[in-house]
Amino acid sequence: MDALLALARSIDALNTRVGRAVKWLVLLATLVSAGNALARYGFDLASNAWLELQWYLFAMIFLLGAGYTHLHNGHVRVDVLYGRLTPRARAWIDLLGGLLFLLPLAGLVAWLGWASFQASWAVGETSPDAGGLLRWPIKLAIPLGFALLFLQGLSEVIKRAAFLAGRGGWSEERAEEVV
Repeated sequence: MDALLALARSIDALNTRVGRAVKWLVLLATLVSAGNALARYGFDLASNAWLELQWYLFAMIFLLGAGYTHLHNGHVRVDVLYGRLTPRARAWIDLLGGLLFLLPLAGLVAWLGWASFQASWAVGETSPDAGGLLRWPIKLAIPLGFALLFLQGLSEVIKRAAFLAGRGGWSEERAEEVV
């Protein structure tokens, strides 16, 4: 169990580093959006590439930040019942939900997303819009984002299993953090 908890800590550290880097994409997306608005309304200039860049950055924030958000328990959940349960019952729900839903779905999307990225890369797919960007970079963000979410789901499953086995790995205080 100690080796699995060490793996979980490594995954947590990876998603923490990625999450901190992704926060800078928010600033970049804001600057690109402001620049687009200024160019369009101030100078009557428009660019498909800059509009697509906005879309890419927005998508990358959510895709690459999903694992970080899961680490900090920031995903939306319906707490009507969950919030009233004991820590042990919550751990069981998280463990089973991770094993039965999160890991299979995130793994499948990462796998299928990789095939889509490879096909886009192979043909050098570009946007059909005039002056548009390459499509493969954003298609790469899909399997990467879901792989990071898969890894974080694995980390959370390990921590819940350790908690249920009486080996630590998860605490209610950590579960209540929302970033």
